[in-house]
Amino acid sequence: MATNNGGDKGTRNLVIVMVGFIVATGVIFSVISNRAASNVEVPAAVSATDGYGIVLNPSASPKIDVYLDYQCPACKSFELINGGYLNEITVQKKAKVVYHPMTFIGRESILAANAAACSADENRFVDMNLALFQSQPAGKDTGQWQNESLIAIGNSVGITSESFKQCVNDGKYLNWTRNISEESGKANVNSTPTILVDGKPLDGATRSDPVKFRAALEAAGVK
Repeated sequence: MATNNGGDKGTRNLVIVMVGFIVATGVIFSVISNRAASNVEVPAAVSATDGYGIVLNPSASPKIDVYLDYQCPACKSFELINGGYLNEITVQKKAKVVYHPMTFIGRESILAANAAACSADENRFVDMNLALFQSQPAGKDTGQWQNESLIAIGNSVGITSESFKQCVNDGKYLNWTRNISEESGKANVNSTPTILVDGKPLDGATRSDPVKFRAALEAAGVK
């Protein structure tokens, strides 16, 4: 039986070319992906060296990192118990406070994080952060948090600018939330709320007790 060596060789060459094309394409998309991650739009208050978190009082100390998810019930509890004191020392510039809105619970966590970032551009992050937890839906991705309702939450705390509305509707900082997720993973943060004081995590008993929480911050230098 005659063999078609020319045909086999042509097939092998075609396979080699196609494999080379796929590998090259994968490399290109990898480069594009990495470039996008480093060049996403971020709020002015965000610091790459602080895990892409929203930084309040960057020159103050001690440093308090707050990892949260806006759909996380335990995060809401933490905010309602300790948020008032944390906001007080933030306003008085007694600590550097870095907020890391994580988004692992669902799509509406991402939308809420984007709205919170938009509020940071309006210098109203503290108010928006509290308002989001106060209006937290009773369940995951219920449909209650969409752009229109998030804008209304912003309006309720005095954020009425057209720039805020456009920022939310455009999803200006949606890609930034991926940076938060990646950097949180690097910091070995895999649950919310996680509170670090100068890099040291507070245990659940301290987070859930306002007296212990205040004492822990005072021990770290908050006066």
